[in-house]
Parts: sequence; C-alpha cells; structure tokens
Amino acid sequence: MRKMLRRAGLAGAAVLAAATMTGAATSSALPSVGYVFVINLENKSFDRTWGPDSAAPYLSKDLRSQGVLLTQYYGTGHNSLDNYISQISGQGPNSETQADCQIYSDFAQAGTVAPGQAVGQGCVYPASVPTLANQLSSAGRTWKGYLDDMKTPCRHPAVGAPDDTQLAKTGDQYAARHNPFVYFHSIIDTPACASNVVDLSALPADLSSPQTTPNLAYITPDLCDDGHDSPCVDGRPGGLVSADAFLRQWVPAIMSSPAYQRDGMLVITFDESDGAQADASACCGEGPGPNAALPGLTGLGGGRIGALVLSKYTAPGSWNDRPYNHYSLLGSIENIFGLPRLGYAQTPGLNTFGLDVFNK
Repeated sequence: MRKMLRRAGLAGAAVLAAATMTGAATSSALPSVGYVFVINLENKSFDRTWGPDSAAPYLSKDLRSQGVLLTQYYGTGHNSLDNYISQISGQGPNSETQADCQIYSDFAQAGTVAPGQAVGQGCVYPASVPTLANQLSSAGRTWKGYLDDMKTPCRHPAVGAPDDTQLAKTGDQYAARHNPFVYFHSIIDTPACASNVVDLSALPADLSSPQTTPNLAYITPDLCDDGHDSPCVDGRPGGLVSADAFLRQWVPAIMSSPAYQRDGMLVITFDESDGAQADASACCGEGPGPNAALPGLTGLGGGRIGALVLSKYTAPGSWNDRPYNHYSLLGSIENIFGLPRLGYAQTPGLNTFGLDVFNK
C-alpha cells in the first residue's frame, strides 16, 4: 500500500510538472479548497519531529497516516518572527525581526525593491505593505488569527515599547512574536484587528458552521503548546510532548467541522529548525535579501522542518519530496483563493501546492 501511495504522489508531481513549473498558472487545475487551516509549531528539525523516535506520535504517526508529508519543506529564517511574517506577507527578514523584535518598533522604510520587498529595518510594517489578510478582505473572503492565551483581541505591545511577551509567565504564555498579524499597521490600525485577531477560545464556536468558519484560520498555540518551551512555566513538559497534546485536542475539532469536511485543507508545520546550532539551510531559490544578507543568521534559510497537509484531496500516508518553504505556503494559499502573489511568493520558479500535494 505504501508503494502505491508513493506512486500516486509521484504521478501527481509528473502531471503538475507537465502543466507548469511556476505554480502561478495551476489554479485551474487545483481542487476547490474553500477553507485553509494553518497550525504553526515551534523550533523542531525534520528528523526530530518526523523520525521514528519522535516525541509526537499523534502528529508523526496518526496524523501522518492521514495526509501527505512534505519532506523538503523549509523555514525561511531565524529566529521565529521572520518566519511568521514570511507566511502572511512574503517579506524577508531584517535584523530586528531576526532578533524577534525585542522592541516593538516601527519599520523605517527607505524604499521598495523587487520582488515586493520593503527596504529598511524594524518590526511593524507601514500600511502600504500588504498582507494575505488584506488580500482576503479585499476579495470578499474571511480570515482570522486564533492565538492561544492571548485573551485580549489584537493584543500587542505599544509601538516603541519593549515586548513583555518574550518570556512565558504563569497564566500568560502568549507570545506576540508568534502572531504575525500584529506586525502590520494595515491590520492593527483598523477595526479588523479586534474582530479577526482573537483568542483561541473563539475557535470552537466559529467551527460550528461553514458560514462562521473563516476561509483562512491561522492558529498559533502558546509558548508551551507550540513546543517552544521545555519545561513550561506551569510545570507541563513542553517540547513535542505538549505540542502533540495540543494537536490531539484541536485537530479532531477542525477535521470534524462542517467547513473542513466540505472542502478544507489543514497544514501543520513549524516556524524553523531547532538547537543552538540551528540548521540554516534553505530551498527554493531563497537568497540574501535587501535587509538581511543571511536570512538564517548563519545561512540562507530556516532549515528543514517538514509540513503535513491534510485534506480530502490528499492521499493518506503519502509523501512528497518536492522543495517548499514558507513563501511557497503563502503562494499556495493565494493560488487557492485566486489572489496575486506577495513579496517573495513571486520568486520565479517557486514551487506551490499542485497535483503533487493534492494527489488523491
């Protein structure tokens, strides 16, 4: 059976390659995905997560058996924040986002260069820098960010102030740097932030019907549930053990929801690879950016992390060796909803999800 599924994935890849190599012209061949769910976990390498000794058996075995594993999926930088920003805007790292924006400073823009890169340094991008959220709203689609332990909608530090969410506290393990929506003035300066960037506790009610489920649901666990801390301030083990427990709680709720059952896709991935000597490898033509010579601090990327895609359109237990990164994910979501590519999602030859991923 595994060989059959493997052949199915390769056959899908061959069909896609024959159609196009850019991904931009594949939208007519894509299945009709109406709802995209993204869950980001933290700081784990591919082998640590998906290997035979993984401390996350629900993810690496149970869920793995239900979808397609992207074995060559890469982060786009180090440390955390620049990866999250990549996923919703296509903006590359700068020295402050690489340092997780210890000060929640405005991005000082000195210009724009291709492909769609704001030139400068800082954290909170000006309203002129577009995001996937802005695109979806303009196209009449809906989106929400669901942030574990955020409590107050649109919670972020004051502009120019230190970020007091850098370290977890008992009863408060929210991290602003894992919430990319609050790094864009086009979001935080509008009412959409309070209505669309909400605590995770709002998700169950929103999943009750397709009408209340956003087209894009972007889910970020807290600093314990995402695997970042180990051990956690509340005494839980953290790491992949706590991340797996989070997935056991929330993934069944997503996959049993009417929207997912109708035409949903769930992507589970990580922001970057882990360790003191973190993997800074890259794929997909990623190179030095206008604001960071080395997006991965010691290399060009955020390392190999892998991603799992679950949908009625993916073959259970299959895998895909085609290279992808966070810009690929952005471009893939934009393809699904018929949106133009932002930032580095416009990179020539960038792979986006096609019949090699939607291989069922």
